[in-house]
Amino acid sequence: MNLNTIARYQKNFLFIPILLFFSISTVFSQVNAPAPAGTPSAPAPTNTGTTQGTTNQGTNAPANAPRSAANPTAPTVQGASGNDATDLINKSKTEEALKSAQQNADAAQNEAVSAAEQAKIALREKIFGYSIFANKSFDLIPDQMIATPRDYTIGPGDNLNLYIYGYAQIPDLELLVNRDGFVSIPKVGNVNLGGKSIEEAQKILLARFSRFIPSLLGSGGQPAPTKLMLSLGQIRSIKVFVTGEVINPGVYELTSLSSAFNALYQAGGPNEIGSFREVRVIRNNKVVSKFDIYDYLIEGTLDGDIRVQDNDNINVGYYKKRIEVTGNVKRPGIFEAKASEKLSDILRYAGGFTDNAYQGLVKVYRITNRERKILDVSSDKFDTFELSTGDEVIVETVLDRFENIVTIEGAVMRPGEYSVDNNPTLKTLLKNAQGLREDAFTGRVTVTRTREDQSVVSIPLNLTDLFNNTVPDLELTRLDLVTVPSKFDMAEQSTVHIQGEVNNTQIGDNGGNFPYMANMTLEDLLVKAGGFKESAASQVEVVRRVRDSNAQAADAAISKIYRFDVSRDLSLNGQASGFTLMPFDEVIVRKSPNYQEQQFVALEGEILNPGQYGIMSKNEKITDLLQRAGGLTDLAYIKGATLIRTTPVSEFESQQTATAIGQISNDVKNGAFNIGGGGEVRQEFIGIQLEKILKNPESNDNLIIQEGDIIRIPKRLETVQVKGELLYPTTVKYNDNMAFLDYVSQSGGFTRTSLRRSAYVKYPNGSVDRTRKFLFFNVYPKVEPGSEIYVPVKAGSELTAQQVLQQGVAVTSTLMTLILSVLAFRNIR
Repeated sequence: MNLNTIARYQKNFLFIPILLFFSISTVFSQVNAPAPAGTPSAPAPTNTGTTQGTTNQGTNAPANAPRSAANPTAPTVQGASGNDATDLINKSKTEEALKSAQQNADAAQNEAVSAAEQAKIALREKIFGYSIFANKSFDLIPDQMIATPRDYTIGPGDNLNLYIYGYAQIPDLELLVNRDGFVSIPKVGNVNLGGKSIEEAQKILLARFSRFIPSLLGSGGQPAPTKLMLSLGQIRSIKVFVTGEVINPGVYELTSLSSAFNALYQAGGPNEIGSFREVRVIRNNKVVSKFDIYDYLIEGTLDGDIRVQDNDNINVGYYKKRIEVTGNVKRPGIFEAKASEKLSDILRYAGGFTDNAYQGLVKVYRITNRERKILDVSSDKFDTFELSTGDEVIVETVLDRFENIVTIEGAVMRPGEYSVDNNPTLKTLLKNAQGLREDAFTGRVTVTRTREDQSVVSIPLNLTDLFNNTVPDLELTRLDLVTVPSKFDMAEQSTVHIQGEVNNTQIGDNGGNFPYMANMTLEDLLVKAGGFKESAASQVEVVRRVRDSNAQAADAAISKIYRFDVSRDLSLNGQASGFTLMPFDEVIVRKSPNYQEQQFVALEGEILNPGQYGIMSKNEKITDLLQRAGGLTDLAYIKGATLIRTTPVSEFESQQTATAIGQISNDVKNGAFNIGGGGEVRQEFIGIQLEKILKNPESNDNLIIQEGDIIRIPKRLETVQVKGELLYPTTVKYNDNMAFLDYVSQSGGFTRTSLRRSAYVKYPNGSVDRTRKFLFFNVYPKVEPGSEIYVPVKAGSELTAQQVLQQGVAVTSTLMTLILSVLAFRNIR
């Protein structure tokens, strides 16, 4: 078969799946395509019953029926077509969508209103004077128990109390002012007191009562023996109007003792555009009074705040000019200004400057007809500078720098900052700093000067020459820094170090280093180090540096060694007493060679006297210890004896463990494992042959015991544990006639994933024996009582024949498809 034939067959083969694909696509498109416009839908089945809203049982409703399984709650329209039902459903959905849209629009509008209200509240809180109206604990309602004001105007509804006492007496007489302003008094008649003050009304009543009580009038230059007193009884209520730019305009009911400011307070005060500087009181269509709220806020007075009457109107207009003051003032905020007020008045309303304010100049940001501009106003123009509405006055802080400071530090009595005005020269500065300390290094002093361009230059001086007047005195300038070094700063810090068997309680802080002092002796250092430990030897070594060694000599000395015998009372023998140390000497107190702390081992299990035992000698062995413990019991299983030894873990081993765990788990990065460094310990199980040891104590199997060892003798064991990849891992009773495979058989035998060649046995004494290979056969280890047989699992599971066949067919199909595709593309080209 040539290539043309293959290509022809390939075209035919390719055409078949393509044709099949298009056929399936056409079928799905016809099934899912909607009906064209104008095509009548299948009519909905009408209900033969008389009950509307139910369907016939057993009838399958079409897809466009009003009620279906997908919409069981939709109403059924009797006699309507499918399109009509669909229209009703669409109309209902449209109404729901419109309702939801309206709800969203209302919510957005509410949020916008809420944001606008919050902006208004924020603006009001910045306006000076608003807080006094917002503070509801500030009660401005007048007390009704006050004395009767003599200028109080009497009106309808007032209750008056009339008293006549003295030579003639009339008890308390209550007078009610009617709506026409008259009061009715027995024997006197009706008296018009409306619109009169208390003082005027008292004179009128005095004239009326004096007609039949002559003693109310004095005679012969003598005072009248009878007195008449008029006062308020029950205070009447009046209604006033609060209009204009206030928080809550409206009609308010107050007592007749209330003032215009009381009514304004009840209305919440001026709003965000209301004026605080001009509040008008209108009575009978005439302005009878005006008052400025700033007078009350600043001075505590309120001229023009008259007592209100019925139907008075308190009116608040728009503000004319308003300025915002920010920065370093005592009371920042928004202030209202009158036409005649200047910048100084606004600063006064703001409480004046703070302590750190820059008072020489303020910045005014102004809004012009086209844009913004900034004005710099100096302090001499505060009283004449006119402000415009919308101006923002910013008061800045003073510079964080000193204009006349010099600093001296180092070996002087009083280091710190000084005024250059009082210390113009270096000598004067040193004198005012109480002079030099005794450790001052006078050979060199440095003056660090900052130039006008902020560059720094160093001026070196010799203080000795300056004091001897060999060089002229140095004139200081602003920001000069004078540094007088100390002699100790010029020398290396000398120490001596001691190590070994001393009671140095500060070893964690000083590491054995102690400051060197002149004439320090060896005894002095031993006392500072806390004296000898019990383990200390009597010999002490001092290692001293060699400072004059010949560097070119091959045998040049590196250090000198001094050895001393020191007693427990820290006294040296003979000429060594009072040995003077030198800087950087190293003192070593060695440990006594025959000193040894107690060491212990533990015996556990089937021993006559188990417990802790002290090691008697360095070469004590296992048999010696067992003999001291009284030997073994009859139930002891000698072959299962184990020696558990505690060994330190080196830093290298810890690092290797951390690296291995880090490679197999990402949890190390997250801190799930805490792998420590060196200094850790671990327990190792050492399989000992106790049977051989007891038979031949001189053999090499009889180990020398160490501190922390645990010798464990188990009870006679009669079972074998079988674990790992087995059909039924279990524990089997030990039998001398059973081998490795016998125990495996009693555990169900191997599985397909058992790794037989790696099976092993762990013996009771901790030793392990593995499976060996001989030709094509596995040689399994011997099993003893108490052993553990473990069969590991293979790394990967084997495939069945069916799985291998399926994978082969899949690979072959993939290769054939790939070959045909390549040939097809080549033929197309």
